[in-house]
Formats: sequence, structure tokens, C-alpha cells
Amino acid sequence: MSNITKPKFPSIKYTNRDFNSIRNDLLEYAKRYYPDTYRDFNEASFGSLMVDSLAYIGDMLSFYLDYQANESFLPTAIEYQNIVKHGKAMGYKANLSPSSHGILTFFIKIPANATGLGIDNSYIPILKKNSTFTSSGGTTFTLIEDVNFGNHDSDIIVSNVNSSTGVPTYYAVKAYGRAVSGRYTVEEFTIGDFERFKKIRLNASNITEIISVSDADGNEYFEVDYLSQDIIYKAVPNASNDRTTVSSLLKPFSVPRRFAVERDRGTTFIQFGYGDEDDLSNEGFINPEEFSLDVYGREHITDTSFDPSRLSKTDKFGISPSKTVLRVVYRSNSRANVNAAVNTITKVSNPIIRFDNQPSLTATQLETIRTSLEVSNDEAIVGSISSPTADETRRRIYDVYAAQNRAVTKQDYKALIYMMPSEFGAIKRCQIVQDPNAFRRNLNVYILAEDPLGNLSSANATIKENLKNWLNNYKMINDTVDILDAKVVNIAIDFVIIPEIDRDKFEVLQLAKSALKLKFTTLPEIGESFNIASIYKTLNAIDGIADTANVSITRSFGAIGRGAGQYSNVDFNIKEHLSPDGRILLAPDNIVFEVRNLDRDIRGAVR
Repeated sequence: MSNITKPKFPSIKYTNRDFNSIRNDLLEYAKRYYPDTYRDFNEASFGSLMVDSLAYIGDMLSFYLDYQANESFLPTAIEYQNIVKHGKAMGYKANLSPSSHGILTFFIKIPANATGLGIDNSYIPILKKNSTFTSSGGTTFTLIEDVNFGNHDSDIIVSNVNSSTGVPTYYAVKAYGRAVSGRYTVEEFTIGDFERFKKIRLNASNITEIISVSDADGNEYFEVDYLSQDIIYKAVPNASNDRTTVSSLLKPFSVPRRFAVERDRGTTFIQFGYGDEDDLSNEGFINPEEFSLDVYGREHITDTSFDPSRLSKTDKFGISPSKTVLRVVYRSNSRANVNAAVNTITKVSNPIIRFDNQPSLTATQLETIRTSLEVSNDEAIVGSISSPTADETRRRIYDVYAAQNRAVTKQDYKALIYMMPSEFGAIKRCQIVQDPNAFRRNLNVYILAEDPLGNLSSANATIKENLKNWLNNYKMINDTVDILDAKVVNIAIDFVIIPEIDRDKFEVLQLAKSALKLKFTTLPEIGESFNIASIYKTLNAIDGIADTANVSITRSFGAIGRGAGQYSNVDFNIKEHLSPDGRILLAPDNIVFEVRNLDRDIRGAVR
């Protein structure tokens, strides 16, 4: 046995993975182990062709192996959809189809009463919610509340008078209502036999909100964040004495019929559980006392956790519909740009107008009132029209995972602000600053939205109100939060470069402008200082530029150009905020620097 020798296997270097190293290894392998069989190492030979082919295949396999390994982890993933999928596993919900909210102004003519000294109350209309209106850019907006033109805060002026007597015959009434971008759509699906974890694909794109899901038997299905959550909180009328100040109460409801919403590459799915009517156990709420004292025969007590979002006795993730017709109502955007500039929402698309005691009213007067309805928007309706970049999404995923459904740190607040559901509007940039001068050291939340042109602008009052209600669900009980507008300072960049002797100066200047345009395409954060030294570094790295002689930063004022809007008029002195060495433009906590017009605000010269 001692004379038996073990076979020797050739050593293979598995660390060589590129084309040249694999090719050299193959050639060395052939020379060492097949010296008498393969001798023609000429690059034009058939053997070299086969070696090159094998090396190429190995190089490509190594590339795809590295690619798959990188895409399997969030820190190294590059593909945007893969980053979103990693975020989904960590509790992040991508807001890929945001909405914009705002206030619409309505005008309507109402007949005067018999004396002509006021409106005829019997003809006061109510503009119902779900009425739709269209902007000049083609964006549809839907009214989300009833507008009663008889409210005490409505403005009333004389519209028409009798030419002979001078007595008013019609009054123009002005009222306001909240609207959201998008239109409501109804889809019906015929559901066959029972199917575990039934998934339904909705046909529309850019779906921002699922309004309701019901079946032919009148059963309603409720949206939850995840299927294991079987408790939702609904608003019920408040019957107590304080109902004048608090109109509704939040009550927990068990929802055995529920669904979760999944989005993938612009497509929206509705996902159900795997329970059915026969085997689903829904015995009401778990008694928390019984749950916490359920220690069986042990003489010790473990650290038992209690999830208040799971209070019903079921493990089927909800009922999956079967042998019925499912009716799904949702809201979707018709265009990618859901913002609207001032006075651009002027078309009445589908008004829903109702009257009290309509049968007793004159049909001619009713038609006159309906056709007189006009709409406009006194302030811009803005939200966010561009999706976050891959790096921004990655950062938000980390923040959301660390937040764990509560706001303690500044990063928690930022993550929750960016996670506000799309039906409430979208915040483009936010910054959290602890106010050192306040008595209770409250938090100042500075926010910015986007205008219809994609520029940073102040958020309207509706978005701020929605954000306040959203943060109230997560903030610590002793935190006080003020939501404020951040200020945008528009700046321009002037630079002077020295090209290399043998290079065309106009070509080099164009390369320099293109590099700076690419650099400042991404909007900065609020309170982020402007690094002037980085501009020198960017320009000097361009092939053909020998040196950068000078870079200066100035303010931009006035009108940008035809149809391009205005620069901001914030009072800000650049010289007073430069660092002592002049390399950094320091930003206060509520200031963001924006190069608004890249073509106009990036100016260069050649020395």
C-alpha cells in the first residue's frame, strides 16, 4: 500500500477571470500537459481561435457571475429595479407614481331671490366629489370633497342685473375645494375557483391609489400594508358631547377580507391571502390579557411579544375571493407631470352638481347654473414629478429600515416624510433641524416640492396639512414639530479654463459645460454647502484642459426666459457665506442652492 502513489491533478488558478489571464492559463496548460499534441501557437491558427473563444466565454461568465453577486446585495446593486426589490424586503415602498394636491377655486352663477337682494337659497348647488377638471397641459384633477356654494365663507358678488331696473338677477359665488391629480377608474374581474394567494393585475399604469375593492355579494376588501396584518383603524362618528370639535373616533376593525398592493415596473397587482369561507377562523379579537398570560404549564414567564396589529385568531392571511365578480376602483395619473402652474386648471371636464329638492326647481335655471361653472387654481399645485435616483433610493431604504415605524432620530423623520403615501402628495427635499432657541427645543422641518417645470418650489398648504397628519402617527409624544418652507437660492457658475496647446478651445469649452451640467443635474439637499473646489476638480479632470484659472459663483435674478418661470428672490449674500479660503459656499439650515437653468446659468470662457 505504501508504494501506491496518488494521481496528480493539474493546478488551476481560479482567481484568473479576465480574458488575457484565462487565455495565458490555457496556453500554459496546453504547453505543459500536451506538448506533443498541440504545438501551433500562431495567433492565426485554428487552435488559437479556440483558445480565444474559451477565454472569451470565461471572461463573460466571470462578468455575469460578478454582476449577479453584486445585484444580490443592496450596497452593491446597480439596477434600479433590483434596488427597489431589496428595499421591499426591508420594508420600503417605492413611490413611483406620486400625486399632487391643491386647492381649486370655483365660480358659479346662482339666481337672485324675489327681491334681488340676495341669492335664491333653493338654487344653491353642491359640487360633488369625484368631479373632474383638466389643466392646459392635459393633467386631470379629481375633487376629493363636496363643495357647498351656500357655505358662509363663500364670496358673493353681483353677476347680472336687469338693464331696465338695475336689480340683480344673478349672483356669482366663489368657493374652494381640495383636488388631487388623476382620475378614478373602475375595473371588474371575473374570479373562478378558489386559488391560494390570488394575484390580480390591474390594466392601467401610473396607479397611485386603490380606492375600494368589493365583490358581487357586497363584501368589501380592505388594503393593508402586509397580509399578516388583520386589524385596520377606521373613523366612526363621534356621539359624545365633544363631537363639535372631534367629529370622528378611530376604532380597530378586524378585516378577514384584505389585500396588499404590489408594484413592479409600472404594473400594479392586488395580492390576497389563502383562506376561504369554509376554513377561515374569525372568532373576533384576541384578549390581550389571555395572550400575555398564556404560559401553559411552565413555572417561569418568558419575554412574550404582543403585536397590536394582529388581534384576530387566524393564520390564513385573509380570504381569497372565489366564484364572484370583483370590482376594483382606483385612481391613476394620465401623465407623468402631475403638477399645474397657477391659473392653468381651467377646463370643467365632468362636473357632478346636485340640488336639494331638484324636482321642484325650474329646468332652465338648473341648466344655466350647471353651464356657468368655472374653475381655476390661485396657487400652483405641486408635488414631485421625478423619481428618486438609484443612490437616493438606496439611502431612503436604509433610513426606512432603521426607522422601524417610529420617528426618534432626524433620519427617522426624513425617511417617514419621503415615505408619505402618494395620495397625500410628495416632498422633493426635506431637512430636520432642532431649534436651539425654542423653549421646548422643537424640531423645524424644512420642506420643498417641485413646480410644473421640475424646479424646486414651496409646498402648498394642503401638502403641509397632509404631512402634519402623517407625522402625527409616528412622532414621539413629547416632540413638537414645525413644518416650514425652505428657501431656494438660485446661483450661476462662471469659470475660466486654459486649454492644452494642441486642442480646439471651443471643443474643450463645450466639454467643460457638458461636464458641469451633468454634475448639477441632481438637486442638492437642504442645508448642503456648495463645494466650489469640486468644480475645479471636475474641470481639471477633463481631457484637453490644462488648468482652471477661475471659478466664481453669483446670484441669478429675474425671469429665466419665455415659459421657463422666474428665479427666486430670496435675500442672500454670497460673499458673507463664503468660507475663509473661498472654497465652500456655506448654506444655512433652511437654504438650498439650485442651478435652475443649466444652459443659462453655467457660463464659461477660455483664456
